Amino acid sequence: MKKEVIIRKFLLVVIIMVLSTLVKAQVDIPEPPTDSGGDPWDVQDVYVPFDGGVSLLVAAGIGYGVKKAREKRKADKM
Repeated sequence: MKKEVIIRKFLLVVIIMVLSTLVKAQVDIPEPPTDSGGDPWDVQDVYVPFDGGVSLLVAAGIGYGVKKAREKRKADKM
């Protein structure tokens, strides 16, 4: 039983890692300028929102870790 749980957790982590490589950020590439000056595909000013979901995932991970630590500490006292 314990071995099955470990295998399931491992497979879940592998699936999440594989799927995360398929996710791509949406980038707006500006139209090339009509004049001949500079690099027309210079996309240094394009920003991708990164903070929204990542901060929620980090907070959820910290909360889950605290919960598990409390459960373990409570089980060790018994």
